[in-house]
Amino acid sequence: MRILLTGAAGFIGTHIGEIARERGHEVVQLDMFLQKAHGPGFRPEGFALLDLRSDPLDGILEGIDVVCHQAAMVGNGVDAQDLPDYAEHNDAGTARLLAAMARVGVKDLVLASSMVVYGDGRYTCPTDGDVPPAVRRDDDLEAGRYDPRCPVCGGDITWRQIGEDTPFLPRTSYAASKVAQEHYASAWCTLEDARTIALRYHNVYGPGMPADTPYAGVAAIFRSAIARGEAPKVFEDGQQVRDFVHVRDVARANVLAIEQVRDHPSGLTPYNVASGTTFTIGQMAATLSAAAGGEAPVLTGDYRRFDVRHVVASPDAARRGLGFEAQIGPEEGLAALATDPLRTR
Repeated sequence: MRILLTGAAGFIGTHIGEIARERGHEVVQLDMFLQKAHGPGFRPEGFALLDLRSDPLDGILEGIDVVCHQAAMVGNGVDAQDLPDYAEHNDAGTARLLAAMARVGVKDLVLASSMVVYGDGRYTCPTDGDVPPAVRRDDDLEAGRYDPRCPVCGGDITWRQIGEDTPFLPRTSYAASKVAQEHYASAWCTLEDARTIALRYHNVYGPGMPADTPYAGVAAIFRSAIARGEAPKVFEDGQQVRDFVHVRDVARANVLAIEQVRDHPSGLTPYNVASGTTFTIGQMAATLSAAAGGEAPVLTGDYRRFDVRHVVASPDAARRGLGFEAQIGPEEGLAALATDPLRTR
């Protein structure tokens, strides 16, 4: 197949391109080399410089079988002043790409989405059943009660796995832009009788992840602290539950989606891309420290009210729909991250 890969020079895009070529596909690689992600002067060979927001797109789409759209501003986007940047890069860029695909007649898309579309996870209350969490209260957080309460009765709730049918509740600029990307893609599918697979990544880590940019995830932040001889600083009580999925598994999921999107029905089909193994933030920091022979993590008790407490999704739909199962568990992958090379600016 001839694949157009946007964001091809990024952390995940690099691995997708490698695996796709290993499987015999031709990959046309685009990136705008955003300085916030790559730093100044980063321009490796084999990549075309292209800004989805403004550059002509029709010509580069000629002869393309499927688009794998990874390009996006990522990071937290927790300040309201970030909203315009996320809307311009992620949503306007995606809308222009979809319009060009419609003009050229490319009808298959694999879209990088994220578990951030769900916001916090979902919970079960012994009185009120399955519920979204209430907004965490400042007095609870000050007292060290970090788990959210039931939005109905105010009582204790426990987290549960969520599926792809969970309603969107975005909490940040980045999350809102990912929701919008999915909605634009869904509308494009309806208008063009086209197909999209939206892959909702969970916490991605692995070799080549950015170390010191706004794009660095918590795993890279801890890894960088250990490399400096410092103890990783863990917010709250370290019991926040996540699913950490290795970048090679995420890349494999993308290539499986590229190869199978044409067999999916018209419309948007979402899949959670997760390892299926839960890990707490504290466990992750301890695993990294132990593997690197570093200082034990320190629980700071610091918090941000808007942070997600627990979010864990079921990988069952991706197993059924794509034949995807993670091959690298977090115990193995996070231990390897202690010495994996990171991307520095």
